[in-house]
Amino acid sequence: MAWALVSAIKDQLSSFITSEFTSIANVKGEVQNLESKFHTIQAMLNDAEERQVKEEAVKLWLDKLKDVSYQMDDVLDEWNTAMIKAEIEKQQKEFEEEKAETSAAKKRKVWPLISVPTLFQHRDIAHKIKELNEKLNEIDREGEIYKFVLIRGNEEVERPKTTSFVDVSDILGRDIVRDDLVRILLGESGEEERNPHVISLVGMGGIGKTALAQLGFNHGQVKAHFDTRIWVCVSEPFDQCKVARAIIQAFVFGGGDSNVTELQSLLEQICELIKGRKCFLVFDDVWTEDSTLWEPFRLALQNSDPGSKILITTRKNIVAKMMGSTCMINLEVLSDKDCWLVFSKIALCDKNFEECKQLEHIGRKIAKKCKGLPLAAKTLGSLMRFKKSIEQWEMVLCSRLWEFEDVERGLFAPLLLSYYDLPSPLKRCFSYCGVFPKDYIFSSDNLVFMWMAQGYIKSKGNMEMEIIARDYFENLAIRSFFQDFEKDDSKIKRCKMHDIVHDFAQLISKNECFSINSDIELGSDYKTARHLQLEIPENTQFPESIYSAKNLRTLIFVYRSDFNLSTLFPHFKCLRTLTLNFEYSDTLEELPDAVENFIHLRYLNLVNYCGDGLPETICNLRNLQILNIIIKGVKFQKLPTGMGKLINLRHFILDLKYDWVKLEFPRGFGRLSSLRTLSYFNISGKDDSERCKLGELRNLNHLEGTLTINGLGSNVYEAENAQLKKKTGLRTLILRFDKWDCEKLIREIDVLVLNALEPPPNLEHLHIECYRGSTIFSNWVMSLTKLKVIYMSGCYYLEHLPSLGKLPFLESIEIHEAYSVKKVGVEFLGIDELEKKKKDDIITIVFPNLKSLKFVSLDKWEEWNGIGEEDEEEEDDCISRFTIMPRLQHLAIWVCPKLKLLPNFFHTAPLQNLKIFYSPFLRERCKRGTGEEWPKISHIPNINIDFKHLQRDGRELNPEVTSS
Repeated sequence: MAWALVSAIKDQLSSFITSEFTSIANVKGEVQNLESKFHTIQAMLNDAEERQVKEEAVKLWLDKLKDVSYQMDDVLDEWNTAMIKAEIEKQQKEFEEEKAETSAAKKRKVWPLISVPTLFQHRDIAHKIKELNEKLNEIDREGEIYKFVLIRGNEEVERPKTTSFVDVSDILGRDIVRDDLVRILLGESGEEERNPHVISLVGMGGIGKTALAQLGFNHGQVKAHFDTRIWVCVSEPFDQCKVARAIIQAFVFGGGDSNVTELQSLLEQICELIKGRKCFLVFDDVWTEDSTLWEPFRLALQNSDPGSKILITTRKNIVAKMMGSTCMINLEVLSDKDCWLVFSKIALCDKNFEECKQLEHIGRKIAKKCKGLPLAAKTLGSLMRFKKSIEQWEMVLCSRLWEFEDVERGLFAPLLLSYYDLPSPLKRCFSYCGVFPKDYIFSSDNLVFMWMAQGYIKSKGNMEMEIIARDYFENLAIRSFFQDFEKDDSKIKRCKMHDIVHDFAQLISKNECFSINSDIELGSDYKTARHLQLEIPENTQFPESIYSAKNLRTLIFVYRSDFNLSTLFPHFKCLRTLTLNFEYSDTLEELPDAVENFIHLRYLNLVNYCGDGLPETICNLRNLQILNIIIKGVKFQKLPTGMGKLINLRHFILDLKYDWVKLEFPRGFGRLSSLRTLSYFNISGKDDSERCKLGELRNLNHLEGTLTINGLGSNVYEAENAQLKKKTGLRTLILRFDKWDCEKLIREIDVLVLNALEPPPNLEHLHIECYRGSTIFSNWVMSLTKLKVIYMSGCYYLEHLPSLGKLPFLESIEIHEAYSVKKVGVEFLGIDELEKKKKDDIITIVFPNLKSLKFVSLDKWEEWNGIGEEDEEEEDDCISRFTIMPRLQHLAIWVCPKLKLLPNFFHTAPLQNLKIFYSPFLRERCKRGTGEEWPKISHIPNINIDFKHLQRDGRELNPEVTSS
């Protein structure tokens, strides 16, 4: 980690020297001396970082070096902040002048602009750098006594291949114990059970307890056997309320009443929820030996049905006995054969036959060093996968890091090998994860943002910081530092870290990263702390000892009771990352004005924020890059008027629980031209010159991902001025019109506004809500050739559906509440009259990739015609020349009371599911009894009509079994 920190500082110094203003007060000379010292020390760091594991003196030397490096980083950041402040002041004056300008007075007043920091600031920074130079001289002299081997570290990070992830879901060498576990869970053990029956998986860290428990939990027969399955990560300390909430969350969306803090109330909820259910609960990673903590749960869970099971994983036999286990499965290490299979599956996956043959002999020796631990085999396999030569494999086999032994921490040797093989930027990113608690569920996006905020990510040419940071994350994932991936479109969204890997991250970042979730560490000294996660349980005294952590760069604060943030803020002036999480409390109603003192802050994350807005002082955070706010309730109504000053803001993420909240955006928001993420944009007011108009989006051309625009309508010029077509990074666009004003003139303007918006060509998802026009004839619809999903809702006056049949990649269409549609014909398929009557042998495919089609609440819809249905003579000819919806799997028609017929093309569509609910005419015609529509749908395997399933012979099954 020290290597990466020094390397980053040296890069900053090089940039700093080139500034034309650094010559004042001899800053330039001092900085050049400092850069030279960093260059000399950098050559020692690769050897020093390895030796610190066993040599305490070397570790102390490195700690001194890191401390000076951090101080240097703060000094440079102060200077850069002053430069940014000067630039913002210049822009703000120009903006204020532009606001005051009238059409009759175009001539501008000349302001005395300040564009550089003052002479005083030059002298101050020169003085600080001189002091740091003296400290670094002393560190350099001390380093001479250790006779470090001068080796340059690896700083280059290769981009991971898109196919890099190896499937390691198979758990090798555990077939017998897996089958035994499943038999016990299914009640086939023959033992006399008390309810619930407790089974324990016991073994050392990294031996595969959790993986085996997951196999049992997800086994098909186990899923079918139990009414409810619940997985709870327990870890240390055993937080009774947290465990109780996790159980409740499996039953109730959102976890029930999050404000309940009394254990008894939570246990009463559990008793009610499990009554009458056969439950299977997994308590993963239990450490506590205190039976009084477990006893309330044992009593509450007795309320479940006979046959319920509890499976615990633990490293301690005494814990299994304390929890009343009637069956203990002690996991043994893998055999050498199975360990080699786990190792080789990953290590040799990218190599050809000859390479595998050459490397097998030495590979088996390396696998033996894993001592039968699956995690070690997986970690080392991930390391060796990137090494191609025999020499590289021999270097790993003979590494001195194998000497690092410490019973439970024996796994640290392969982890150290993997860690020191990382490029220096990845070392910093990995060690940063030591600030999070065990069993933490990482959001890959938030982790990337935190790395950016700490300055770990440097742009390279045209490559964005976010892309580089995502590559870093995937590199660490490929090397098995993360696991349990949740993916969305092949992109990892969430993951976890094995508890042994977490322990290792904390070892690497010892004295820098702290995770406190009890009052155990109240007496600790946090002077060296740089990153702190602080979770205060109920009825626990706030640990004022953390105020000694004056140099904190990260504070993740999770609180459950009343607390005055104003008492916390003055102590931490160096913060780059601040998360305030009041998940179980409604106390975060106002962010103190003192937030402006965090001049280094890059990432601000507010979770469960209950305030009506943000303080105006937040606009003084010149370096802020990410602002992420999860809103609770409906009070949040406005943004600060000076928000346009946050010129470095790259991601503005709002999680609004209620989409209809009309949030006021300030005028000048369009100055945030660095924005990459803008989750919501609300058009505020029509006449108020201080409010935000749609045209503010004009220069925000770096936007990507999802954009929701609320309050559309009334101004065609502003729609054109927004220049949405230039925002080529957008993939999802949600357009919400102002639904309150429905005059005929307004409805006509909506048509013009929609036509003027013109989304970017790469759009994949389009939502149109509360549109008041009678038609959608926008010229740009057919230009969206990459569109996959279209969703329309609340389009009450729409009379004709848009022509969508020619869009090549469209997969899903949903139309809701189109109350004025009476007829759907060939115009929906995108076929005009000339094309329909054309006489040739060319087959036209309509909706070539459509898989799902859903209509909800089309109250006046009477007719749905296919090709040639209005003229029987040309029907056969048309059907032979058109292939319609050849991939359609799902069709749903909800609350369409006047619809009588399905179109003729459905008898050839490969439908797998048809649902017709609350559509009486269509329901009767589709039933076997009347048979008028039955020939069109009889080939469909799953037909649900008003929640009743129809078999092929028309018989109805039990509606409770198949209800949606």
